[in-house]
Amino acid sequence: MSNTPSNMLALGTKAPDFKLPDPSKNNELQSLESLKGKKATLVVFMCNHCPFVLHIIDKLEELYEDYKSQGIEFIGINSNDVDRYPADSPEMMMEFVDERGIKFPYLYDESQEIAKAYDAACTPDFYFFDENLNLIYRGQMDDSRPGNQKEITGEDLIIAFENLLAGAEQEDFQRPSLGCNIKWK
Repeated sequence: MSNTPSNMLALGTKAPDFKLPDPSKNNELQSLESLKGKKATLVVFMCNHCPFVLHIIDKLEELYEDYKSQGIEFIGINSNDVDRYPADSPEMMMEFVDERGIKFPYLYDESQEIAKAYDAACTPDFYFFDENLNLIYRGQMDDSRPGNQKEITGEDLIIAFENLLAGAEQEDFQRPSLGCNIKWK
């Protein structure tokens, strides 16, 4: 396992736009504009095989279920090189969605241009944007990592979500996410 931290894109950055295929929907192109939430949007760079993603994926889906009705949309993006990591192929993405019961869109960034536009570094890498698609939080989901025996709570994301919903300022200190590096071509 690689311990690669987030690059921590500057707060206030406008979400880079995209149109990416959704393997679970016959590779239908999905855009940020069509998927974004009414109040906010969480973009997560993830993949199928990363132990850090596997560690948190059930909690991430639970958070999606908790916050979707409050106007917060989640979008997963897989940017890994599938030639070197076939476990992350679009076909395997469809299996991953089915096996894990993932209900949020999970898109495929074959060119890796979107990961580069977001300055993504690891899986999982979280970017939380307000209703105007301005970055208000980036960093970890919580302190739990594979093997560290800390409970998976989603605390850091929950604080960001609740602050947004309450119209409160976001926390000044945001800890980077940590995970496997994105598998670049």
